[in-house]
Amino acid sequence: MSATSTHTCGLISLAILTILCVHVNSEPWIPEAADVQYGSLDCNVTLACSSPWPRSLAEWRLNGSTPVPEQTVLGSDGGLTLVNAKQHMGGIYSCHDEKGNVVHAVKLYLGRAPEPLNVSCRMANHFVVRCSWKPLVNTYLPSKFIATYRNDDLVATCHQEPSQPNECTIGNPFAWWHTVTMNITEVNPLGSASTRILLQFHKLLRPDPPEAVTTEPVAGQPRKLRVSWRYPSSWPQSRAFPLLFQLRYRPVGSNIWSERSTTDTNVTITDVVSGHPHLIQVQAGDELSFGSWSEWSPELQALPWIVEASPPTKEDPAYNLFTEPITVESTEPPPEDHRNVGVLVCLGLLAGVILLMLCTLIILLWMRQKRRDCMMKRELASMMSMQHVKI
Repeated sequence: MSATSTHTCGLISLAILTILCVHVNSEPWIPEAADVQYGSLDCNVTLACSSPWPRSLAEWRLNGSTPVPEQTVLGSDGGLTLVNAKQHMGGIYSCHDEKGNVVHAVKLYLGRAPEPLNVSCRMANHFVVRCSWKPLVNTYLPSKFIATYRNDDLVATCHQEPSQPNECTIGNPFAWWHTVTMNITEVNPLGSASTRILLQFHKLLRPDPPEAVTTEPVAGQPRKLRVSWRYPSSWPQSRAFPLLFQLRYRPVGSNIWSERSTTDTNVTITDVVSGHPHLIQVQAGDELSFGSWSEWSPELQALPWIVEASPPTKEDPAYNLFTEPITVESTEPPPEDHRNVGVLVCLGLLAGVILLMLCTLIILLWMRQKRRDCMMKRELASMMSMQHVKI
């Protein structure tokens, strides 16, 4: 083989190795094992590097090859400080020696420490208290919630389901007349925060709205409507805890509600407006006046019974009254035709107008004739006067 061929093969091999190296280095680098560190947003976060080499030989990379953010400062010990850290600055940071070997790697999560929560509790019946909460700020970090409640010196846990980490329930609440302190603590890697609220179960009770509200007209009664409903499914249908219901209704287009109270699950309204649609709602409350009324059920529109005219059938005893002609003798004159009366009135008015015009014309002609007579008398008098002067 000639020297030229050998040189050419060497160049080709070098080019292939260079391409392979570039390809390998261009792939994202993810360390097999990296420490986990948490930092606070909008604060300075320092990442340590255990490199024994001087600062000039230490190099930091973000996610393997991405340059580190500009808002960083390299310390004399090789540590990297993120100034006023922002959310996009999180990721896998690695410290490399002069040969590019990884000396240390850390996976950085940025977020905020917990703050007080927005907690709300409600009782849909006498046996279960449900509490839920929402963070007022987004911490961007995984959080754990611990829910407890205290009555005097007794502390109990509010039951939480793994699938609903932001809720808890108290079953068969005790100390019905006492004040209970509910405590919700949020914990994340940057700290914890507790939220406390005071609960009085007898004031917290609020049933769900009645369900399956239906209406139907009362046959032959255009002023009545029958309304029925069911207990809310969350309320035990027990005689020990009956519900009181409040019904309200108004005609469509009116702003004034009429109301009725009852312990039954149906009622008949007797004062609706005939032939007019009405809006109906029902709410529920504890019969012993614990807690507050439920929300109103959705508005339901109903129409009372309307008389519908239908032709009689042959089986109807009154069928012949509608099918056979009936002759009625009467001594009273038949009623006048209103159309003929209207025509006569119009003709009378027209005749009056014509008569008025004729009278006006006659008066004008008479005045004109009288004026001519006066002028002729004056002329005759003047002629007589002139003849007398000549004589």
